[in-house]
Amino acid sequence: QVQLVESGGGLVQAGGSLRLSCAASGRTFSSIVMGWFRQAPGKEREFVAAISRSGGNTYYADSVKGRFTISRDNAKNTVYLQMNSLIPEDTAGYYCAAGVSGVRVGVPADYGYWGQGTQVTVSS
Repeated sequence: QVQLVESGGGLVQAGGSLRLSCAASGRTFSSIVMGWFRQAPGKEREFVAAISRSGGNTYYADSVKGRFTISRDNAKNTVYLQMNSLIPEDTAGYYCAAGVSGVRVGVPADYGYWGQGTQVTVSS
């Protein structure tokens, strides 16, 4: 079992920045692939970013590449999503996810554990 708790969401103006955090517990953090997904009202959950167990490999959706940065601190059991140059289209609930094995980073079904989500709202 893995428990995930996100924090850091909020309301920000377009062009601004936010940093999301996701604290994990219940399993050796360095054994878990971590991802961030988002879901806007009326839309499907979409992949945002993922990071390998060691942090050596990162993956991004085209829509956020160059603006968002995923990182992890295995000593603190925490994964981060630094979001810069935010645009109104980034408005969504953001969810942290953990995958143990056989993870295709962009596929929600491959992540076995999810946080409760944190809302990000970007005003124009």
